[in-house]
Amino acid sequence: MKSGFKFSDDNKRYYTWNYFLKHKFNEKVFKVSLNAGFTCPNIDGTKGYGGCTYCSSSGSGDFAGNPCMDIKTQFETVKAQMNKKWQGKCIAYFQAHTNTYAPVDILKKTFEPVLDYEDVVGISIATRADCIDDSVLDYLDELSKKTFLIVELGLQSVFDKTGEKINRCHTYAEFVEAVERLRSRNINICVHIINGLPGEDKEMMLHTVRTISQIDIQFVKIHLLHVIENTVMAKQLKDGEFKLLERDEYVDIVCDQLELLPENIVIQRLTGDGDPKTLIGPMWSLKKLVVLNEIDKEMQRRETYQGSKFKRLK
Repeated sequence: MKSGFKFSDDNKRYYTWNYFLKHKFNEKVFKVSLNAGFTCPNIDGTKGYGGCTYCSSSGSGDFAGNPCMDIKTQFETVKAQMNKKWQGKCIAYFQAHTNTYAPVDILKKTFEPVLDYEDVVGISIATRADCIDDSVLDYLDELSKKTFLIVELGLQSVFDKTGEKINRCHTYAEFVEAVERLRSRNINICVHIINGLPGEDKEMMLHTVRTISQIDIQFVKIHLLHVIENTVMAKQLKDGEFKLLERDEYVDIVCDQLELLPENIVIQRLTGDGDPKTLIGPMWSLKKLVVLNEIDKEMQRRETYQGSKFKRLK
């Protein structure tokens, strides 16, 4: 049964990634996650050490390819695994660490090989707002004219005090500048935020969404904070410095956030995938479909939709 939401073919009351892909490409499209072996400026000492406090050693690429393989071998290996579940076209997703943190000649050798495959319809590049200089911007502009391109920016929170706590090592102002520069070239942007970060309450999480709802972005990923073994955040949790969100709390926050986001922003993700081998918590997050179903049920209970409380401030 259709929900009645403008961008839905089913019971969803928000603009899903699957709906977007289906209506853009007219067939099944899935991401193939890759690890190009980059690092980050808050890991190598340029701005800090250790990376973000929640990040595993894989740099948020726990399900990406093997960086010991070249990109084409990685792509073919991961795609073969994905084909056991899905058939269709692909978006090559450069997921792990900061994928514009290198000279342009290296970036070209990294990204361009996947364009040789006929079934690749796009590229998605995860990076940081402070790692897009003029030469990288020019190259991304060039790349966007060859294929469907999304640049994914890990913001997590609009609060700089939270950024300092998680060792992000760049400011919200730098994020806004990067968005404006990318959009000046008409490059698609996906913003990552995380619910449940240490020191943040519900109102702060909603404020992050209210704030990003006013800027020119095309996609959002809403993540649940996962605490992974052998991270700074794992020690902080053990020491009682913060508490994990309960499932009902998370569902309530996400539904509020969906109401605040414009209806035309595509929701690529509403929770996350934690590796059960290294996940400390929340353990309820392992039942991902249950979480998504609870979000659907709560939106239906409220008789609400994405954007129902959105207000343009300028």
